[in-house]
This record gives sequence, structure tokens and C-alpha cells, in this order.
Amino acid sequence: MCFDFFYCVSLKKNEYCFVCVLSLHTHSNFAKSRYKDKVIIITGASSALGIGRATAHLFAAHQAHAIYLCDISATNLSTHARELNSLYPATTIHTHTFDATDDASVAHVCEDAISRYGRLDVMFANAGVATGKHFSAVTADEFMANVRVNLLSVFLAIKHASKAMLRTSPNKPYPSGSIVATASVAGIRSNAGDSSYSAGKAAVISLAQTTAYQLAGTGIRVNAVCPGIIETGMTSVMYERARQKGTQSKIGQLNPLKRGAVADEVARVVGMLAGDECSYVNGQAWAVDGGLTAGLPYVMGKLA
Repeated sequence: MCFDFFYCVSLKKNEYCFVCVLSLHTHSNFAKSRYKDKVIIITGASSALGIGRATAHLFAAHQAHAIYLCDISATNLSTHARELNSLYPATTIHTHTFDATDDASVAHVCEDAISRYGRLDVMFANAGVATGKHFSAVTADEFMANVRVNLLSVFLAIKHASKAMLRTSPNKPYPSGSIVATASVAGIRSNAGDSSYSAGKAAVISLAQTTAYQLAGTGIRVNAVCPGIIETGMTSVMYERARQKGTQSKIGQLNPLKRGAVADEVARVVGMLAGDECSYVNGQAWAVDGGLTAGLPYVMGKLA
């Protein structure tokens, strides 16, 4: 669309208007069907306020063929499935309850997509946990358990999804796919999460970079999204306390937008990384943090 605009400015007024309107119309049609025929797996999808749920709605709204909602907890999966089936009946919803760090379970859900649909197009590795504890109060077992969820789940998602994405079929004649992992600004800078969470998320970013290169020439992209302060199930306690104290406006005050975000704002970035708009974006870690990681620590209005 941008190329059309720069081309059109030199034309007559009526021609300029016609071509730009046509370009906008074409873009709109593309946006409505940007995931048409795509088969998508989302881990960490159960939370009622989560990024997984928000991303599932975005994929379904843009005509994904099938979406797998996966989580170790089945608490909200059936509710999410009913919502999606009601709002987007053209999209088939599957729910699977398993531990995202279990090798066989991750392999099984990827194989299920291949056996049912002959393709896997998008893997959103979104499972994650945090302790919220000071590092001195975290045991060795707790540290490794958290790193296991935050990092091993992503490794297994990349390992098995990439194998599935290499498979071809009559409705997918060549290998391709997009794998998006949920990292965090805590993996980029300190003070955004506890020690085990931050270490795991930093490793997720490295894993996205290294596997992107190890998948060179396959047509499969691997990227990480790095949310800042987002209202999700993981942060809901902090948000509720702030509301009770009347200090909700202080959440996110250190970033240039001076606010926190909602899950849908992260989902839109995941959707871009998963889709053809970002077909040349690979091995990257995109911060979705209101600009927090763009600068050094700074309290606005207090330089001295």
C-alpha cells in the first residue's frame, strides 16, 4: 500500500483517489482473511485474561482454519472454545490439556494437526510462570522448575512444530511456518521480573535467535515477543491491589506511554509476526512495552 501511495502522488487528483481507495480496499480484504486456511497451535491458552486467549480471538477473527488451544490447566479452555465457536463458526477449535514441557505431548499435538489437516502454519509458544520471589528465597528446585516451564516449553514447541512445518501436502506444497515465543522485557532488562523468570525469558530470546539460523533455508521463521506490563492472569493480583488503593494510574508510569497494556495489544504483534506481513522478520525479539526498554531508567520530570 505504501508503494502505491508514493507512486500515486504524481498522478492527477482523480487517478490518485481511485488507486488509493483500491489499495485500501485490497488491504482490507487481506486483513479479514490473513490467516485463511492456516492451522495454529497456542500453548498457555487457558487464562481468562491471557495473551493466549486474546491471540486465539485475533486468529479466528481473521479466518484461521483451525486453532488448537493448549494448557496444563483445563479451567477455561472449554469456555474459550465456546466463545470462539459462537463468534467464529468457520474456525475449528480443538482443546488439549497437557504439560508444555512434556516432549511426547507437544509432539502429539503437532502430529494431530498434520494428521487432521496436512499442515501446521503457526506455533505460538506462550506457556510461562513466575514466582515473584527475591532470588535469595528461591530454592534450586523452584528455580529449575520455573526455567523448565519458561524455556523448555519453547524449545519443545520449536522442535516439534518445525518438524511439522517441514511436512508438505496437497494443500501445502512447500515447507513454511512461523513460530512465535513469548519472552518478556524481563529477558532484555532487569527489574521486570524475578530471577528465574528473567533468566528463562532471556534464554527464550537466545533460543529464538539460534533456532532461526538452524532452520535456515526451510521457510520457517522463529521470533520472540517481549511484553512489558500487561494485565493478564499473571499480573492480576498487582492490578487488583492497585485498583483497591486507587493507584492504578501509576502502573506503567515509567514508560513513555505512561500506562500498562491489555492482552490484545500483545496479540496484535503476535499476529503480525505469525502472518505474511512479517515474512522477512526472523530471529528477532520485539518489545511490546510502551517504549520502556528504549531508554535508560528515568523518572519523567525529575532530571535533577
